[in-house]
Amino acid sequence: MRSKLRQDSKASKPSDKLKAQPMSATVRRLTQSAADEAAALVHSKDNDDGHDNVGVEAAYGAVILGEQAVRLTANHVKHRMHSKSMERYRRSDVPPMRQDRTTIKHNTHKKRVQKQFANQAGQRARDSVAKAAGEVASIIGRAGNALWGFARKNAKALLPLAMGLLFVLAVQSCVAVSISLFNGLGGGVVGSTSFLSEDVDMLGAQAAYASMEAALQQKLDNYETYNPGHDEYHYSLDGLGHDPYVLISILSSLNEGPWTLDGVQDMLTMLFDMQYILTETVEVETRYRTETHTSTWTDDEGNSYSDSYSVEVAYDYYICTVSLKNTDLSHLPILVMDETQLSRYALYMATLGNRPDLFPVDLYPGASTHLKYDTYDIPPEYLEDEAFAAMIAQANKYLGYPYVWGGYSPSTSFDCSGYVSWVANHSGWDLGRLSAQDLYDICTPLATATARPGDLIFFSGTYDTPGVSHVGIYVGDDMMVHCGNPISYTSVSTAYWQNHFYAYGRLP
Repeated sequence: MRSKLRQDSKASKPSDKLKAQPMSATVRRLTQSAADEAAALVHSKDNDDGHDNVGVEAAYGAVILGEQAVRLTANHVKHRMHSKSMERYRRSDVPPMRQDRTTIKHNTHKKRVQKQFANQAGQRARDSVAKAAGEVASIIGRAGNALWGFARKNAKALLPLAMGLLFVLAVQSCVAVSISLFNGLGGGVVGSTSFLSEDVDMLGAQAAYASMEAALQQKLDNYETYNPGHDEYHYSLDGLGHDPYVLISILSSLNEGPWTLDGVQDMLTMLFDMQYILTETVEVETRYRTETHTSTWTDDEGNSYSDSYSVEVAYDYYICTVSLKNTDLSHLPILVMDETQLSRYALYMATLGNRPDLFPVDLYPGASTHLKYDTYDIPPEYLEDEAFAAMIAQANKYLGYPYVWGGYSPSTSFDCSGYVSWVANHSGWDLGRLSAQDLYDICTPLATATARPGDLIFFSGTYDTPGVSHVGIYVGDDMMVHCGNPISYTSVSTAYWQNHFYAYGRLP
């Protein structure tokens, strides 16, 4: 792919090729992706049969996440993220974002949308309470009217009996309505793991996003045609692409329920502008070229003479450097969501919205697979170490939880350092929320031969960041438990982890 070649080699090329280049393989792939989604919109049909039982496949992870979501909702104000902890995270774990006018506009729009959603949710809650109260009042009223006529004729004898019966009916009605409301809440928790929008809208959003990526790739492939006038071009370009389940989960979380394609156009643009940062810088150099001049003259006798000489002539030389940064769509939730929305996003990603059929694996080979995770039986003798046993007891609670950039609790799920910080803080340590680099900095470095179960294992270069970029908990025998995608056990002896291995460390 042209962008990858340019990213690796940072090659330069002359500016004389101004004709539009043929469509690249990347553009064809992105364009075909958008076309396939558009075709799916036209030919989509009702796939509701059997979807009610899809969530059973995610029972372990989704039920625990659902319970956490209920507790989070009931104690939202009490359990807000500590501002100091979040500030430390933003300094250490989240790549800086451009604070330009476009970003400010998007943030303003986001706050306005969130306020609108909050008002709508509050109104729905008030309507539900009013409806329930009305049902109770109606039942009590009907019972009272029926008894009133009979009681007037037999007031003295039947009044105690009538009042007792009325009390029983009222209590029964309240219990019935309470059960109805409780069941509704339980249904809401289960429903919160499922995408509620229509297929035509979800497929349409994916197609629209893929179309924007295809247009951007086409612009990059023909950059010199669209931006002529420079003497030299240099490119440093990240690849384009996103996980469609991440996109739909973000939209569903921000909208707090079902949404339409027309209603999320601004959100799609906001997410796209945050994911892809395209910059152009132009450097002007003063260069010199040699020019040959000829002078002629005639002497007094009419003879003509000529002489050639060289001079150095200064001129401006324009060098254009084009950079594209792909922030990764999965890194955006922590930047645009509050804790309640992050909790909802984690639920969607844990179950794929109970729609694993929405984006076929053959069309999107990089699509999320959060429901499967690898387990590992730790030798019993290792668990005789009480500190290590306490860590594993905590670590195993969250197997199968999805990777959420910036996540630090069961309600929002975790990223790698958030997971290790949480496990350590709930098994004997008091570290706070640390980044992977921060965890390494407080550890005692170890030689590989001296590492033991319960030590931390660090990696670098797993994504574009200086220093330590990933951390896991070493469990012995070349195995670790870590927040990959999802949280699971894995061998550290594979070529990938060996290539990125940084060091072992022991917590103080």
